[in-house]
Parts: sequence; C-alpha cells; structure tokens
Amino acid sequence: MSAPAATRAPLWRDIDLRLATPLMAQTVFVHLAVTIARVATSYKAVELDLSVVWVGAMTAAFSLLPALLAVPLGRFIDRGHDALAVWVGSVLLVLATAGYCLVPASKLSLLIATAVLGVGQLGCMAGHQIISVRAAKTLRGRDAIFGYHMVAIAAGQGLAPFTIAVLAAGARIPPTALLYGLAFGGSLASLAVSLALRPAPETEGNKADGASLRIVDLIGVRGLMAYVMASVITITGLDVIVVYLPLLGVERGIDASAIGLLMTLRAVSSMAARLAFVPLIDLLGRMPLTYATMLAPAAAFLLIAAPIPLGLMYPAVVVLGIGLGVSATLTLSGIVEVAPPEARATAVSLRLSGNRAGLVVIPFIAGVVATSTGVGGVFVVVAAMLAASTGGVWAARRR
Repeated sequence: MSAPAATRAPLWRDIDLRLATPLMAQTVFVHLAVTIARVATSYKAVELDLSVVWVGAMTAAFSLLPALLAVPLGRFIDRGHDALAVWVGSVLLVLATAGYCLVPASKLSLLIATAVLGVGQLGCMAGHQIISVRAAKTLRGRDAIFGYHMVAIAAGQGLAPFTIAVLAAGARIPPTALLYGLAFGGSLASLAVSLALRPAPETEGNKADGASLRIVDLIGVRGLMAYVMASVITITGLDVIVVYLPLLGVERGIDASAIGLLMTLRAVSSMAARLAFVPLIDLLGRMPLTYATMLAPAAAFLLIAAPIPLGLMYPAVVVLGIGLGVSATLTLSGIVEVAPPEARATAVSLRLSGNRAGLVVIPFIAGVVATSTGVGGVFVVVAAMLAASTGGVWAARRR
C-alpha cells in the first residue's frame, strides 16, 4: 500500500475503541472538575483579599506533592496498575472538591484542598497516558490517540470557563460556591466513568525489570530530557493561563464573562489543533512543528502582557491554544517514542514530575515578578522560558 493511501486509512482501525471511549470520557470529566475548581479558587482568593503571592502558593500546593510522588507512581504503573492509579486519583478528586464545598474557605483549607486536587489529577493523568498506549494498535494509532486524548483534555478545560462565563453573567467575580458544587459533580462523574477502564492483563502488567530501571539510566536515554524540559514549559504555559488570566482580568477591569470566553477560545483552539495532530506531523514534520508551536505562543504571551485592547487578546489566545496544544502533545508523544517500552510509565512520570516542579518554581518566580510589574509580568516570564526551551530542544537534537 502506498504512503498516501495509508495516510487516508481510517484512524479508528488503529485504536481499541472499547478502551479508548471510557478513557476519553473520563479525561473530559477530570479536567472539567479540576479546571472549574482551580478557577474558582483564583476568584475565591480575590474574595478573601489574598495577595498574588498567595495565589502562587496555592499553585505550588497543587504541584508540590505530585512532583514528589510522580516517579514512584510511574514505577507502580509500570507494574501494570494504570487503571488502579486512575481509580485512586478519581477518589482523591472527589475528596478535594467536597472539601472546597463543605469546609469554610481560609488560606489553610484552600491550600490543603488544592494539594489533594493536584495528587488526584496526577494519578488520573499518569494512568491515562499509559492506558492511551494500550489503546493504540499501531504507531500511527498511538499518535492519533495522544491527539484525541489531548482533545479530551482541552474539551474539559474549555467547558469549564464556558460554564463560568455563563454563570458570571457579566459580574466581575462569579459565584464561587456554585462553581465548587459543579466541580464536585464533575469529580463524581469522573469516578463513575473510571470504573469502565479495563486493567492491564496480568502478563502485560508484570514488568518488574522496567519498574526497577535506574532513573539515572532512564535520564541518559538519548533525547528524553529534551522532551521532558520542553514539556515542563509548555504545560506551565497552559497552567498560567488558567490561574493568571482571571487575575489579569481583575487588574485591567475585564469582566469574568470576557475572561471565560478568552479561556474557552484558547481551549477550542487547542482542540482543533489536536484533532489535526497526525496530518500536521505528516505535513510539516515532527521537529519543525515543535519549534513553530513553541515560538508562536511565546510571542502571544508577550502580546497579552502588553496593555492591548481586549479585541487583540482574542487572536492572541487562539495562537496560544494552537501552539501550546500541539507542542504539549508532541512532547508527550516524543517521550513515549524514545523511552524503553518496559519503563514508559516511569518516563512519563519524569515528565509529570518535571511539570509539577515547574508549576511550583515558575509561579513562585512569576508571583514575585507580579508584585512589582503586575500580572502581565507573569506572561513575560513564561514567554522567555518558552523561547529558551525551544533553543534547548534545537541544541539537543543537533547533539
């Protein structure tokens, strides 16, 4: 069969739909619940008159424990426990969102609930990525399912701000109690759907050798750390939009409905780009696409940091959505491609650990910058890091 004919073959033939269908549904519910909870917490911080430094501390709380737990979790999953990791993570999401709803809001309660939310999301995401590998029948199917998985993430993240925009109805701050209730409902739905995910077969899950592979040896795999470091910056860029765009709106007097629409537009743009993930790779090549989709959002972040009219922010977030949506998918697919098959979950956990560490360090730096520059300074920091990491990937590929 010719290459063009193979490209036109239906992608669903390369995917295990019985596993992929509940995976995609559960991914949507997880990211819907988590995104609503995190945006609600940003607005709750405004209600409590907390400083931007405290917002950075809550972002760090979301990331610190997962950064420490990611590698042990990866080793656990490499032994065949990907579905179990998702089940446990879903339970933790239910507990965290219940805490937001039932415990009176304070600095301490928000920090604890946010930390539990972060661990729960880690368990789900780590399990999802290895289940995605199991759901692919071919290499082409793996690229496709990673693209669809990222579409499901973007769908959850896009439905959340759309819902917030509707509920805000032009208000500067939306009803946070109602938002927390919706996040709780989404976490319950994610738990219910997770039970349909089939565990790995016994013979596939018994991978003690891969689970015991030394981290130093894994780090030495050619090209792995280049993808990991690029992933840290791209995922941090997505997270910064969720956390700091509402604060930028408050600072500039933009109502919550407009901010919700901007975030929805970013998520829809990511979804559209990820649906075209395989054709884009075929058209442009993996590395040129990586460079382009990291540099373009760096420029968009700089534009948003400038005091531009609201009308110019809409095309900027479209560029962010397309660029970060594709580059985040490329880094995940690249890690799985270069990692030893018996240690893929551990390799993915390095990515998650690096992402979470980045979400601890970068928001702290950004928060300090914001105290003197305003929230726009956060976007300048991320733009510089995206540009630098693009250069790092290019240099690593040359070596």
